Amino acid sequence: MAKRDYYEILGVDRNASKDELKSAYRKLAMQYHPDRNPDDAEAERKFKEVGEAYEALKDDQKRAAYDRFGHEAFEQGGFGGGGGGGAGFGGFTDIFEEMFGDFMGGGRRGGRQSPRGADLRYNLEVSLEDAFQGRKIDIRVPTSVTCETCEGSGAAEGAKPVICETCGGDGKVRTSQGFFTIERTCPSCQGEGRVIDKPCGSCNGAGRVHRDKTLQVNIPRGVEDGNRIRLAGEGEAGVRGAPPGDLYIFLSVAPHRLFQRQGADLACRVPIAMADAALGGDIEVPTIDGGRAKVKIPEGAQTGQQFRLRGKGMPVLQSSQRGDMYIEIAVETPVKLTKRQKELLEEFRKEGGGSKVQNSPETEGFFSKVKEFWDDLTE
Repeated sequence: MAKRDYYEILGVDRNASKDELKSAYRKLAMQYHPDRNPDDAEAERKFKEVGEAYEALKDDQKRAAYDRFGHEAFEQGGFGGGGGGGAGFGGFTDIFEEMFGDFMGGGRRGGRQSPRGADLRYNLEVSLEDAFQGRKIDIRVPTSVTCETCEGSGAAEGAKPVICETCGGDGKVRTSQGFFTIERTCPSCQGEGRVIDKPCGSCNGAGRVHRDKTLQVNIPRGVEDGNRIRLAGEGEAGVRGAPPGDLYIFLSVAPHRLFQRQGADLACRVPIAMADAALGGDIEVPTIDGGRAKVKIPEGAQTGQQFRLRGKGMPVLQSSQRGDMYIEIAVETPVKLTKRQKELLEEFRKEGGGSKVQNSPETEGFFSKVKEFWDDLTE
């Protein structure tokens, strides 16, 4: 009898993702598993069929070969995977490892590998100037490092790890509950399969000790709030010689006393005198690189008016480009006037400077609308 199409067996489309394949497999494998269908030859056949299909399609190379050549790709030892006997599943624990491998050690058999060291997070605040220029910063991180006395083995000098009596070196212990077989990490050896008979006095058998570590972090130009830097292998040391974790530096940029950041652009609010706004002129403003730039203010400039300085903003991360800088002016009303200044302003007001349309169009426009509003109410 000709073999059924693997995609048809799993009930998925030929373009199904790995997650969709796995989900379909989990559902069918649970449904047809022999432990749930004792003495049911048809269920056993379907279980093997489902396992064979998933075994072929979960591997990218096998799947590509199957998509091109069909079942012939696995005949005559093609990939050593498909042909007859299913996927070699022997018990319900195999289904658990396939379904929950990420939570049970990735489906490893026998443990015997100490857990990888934990990843660490370090929050680092940098100044806007540092984010603009880039900088190397030394940080001090409390962590676990490999014990120098035992070089990470956890054993005292001359001593060696011995086979764990609880799990017999397997790293896992199994208990049966009905047709379920539950597999757990061995509590005695923590999944390593071995125990330290004579532990190191410096680390008490852990193979690592707590210590502060000084590291240099390279802050690239253009970093922003939330950017992350990964330092591979700079996390906690693994237990008894296992690989270390990684260190993740989470960056934040401190607020600046002059500039406000908006992505790669900068904004700067600049107050100007009322006379300068009315008559116009040039003003000098600071730039993030420590320089100065001139901005021409036109006659009659108003609060909130913006001026753009191209290329005077922040560098774009991993790029040669730079953002722009926006100057927003705020017209300042003079205070603490001298007697002469008050006389001049009073003369200006008497000349109609405070009410004429050509001098104060926005004011005149507003009060025209107010008048219309009142007129409408009295009609």
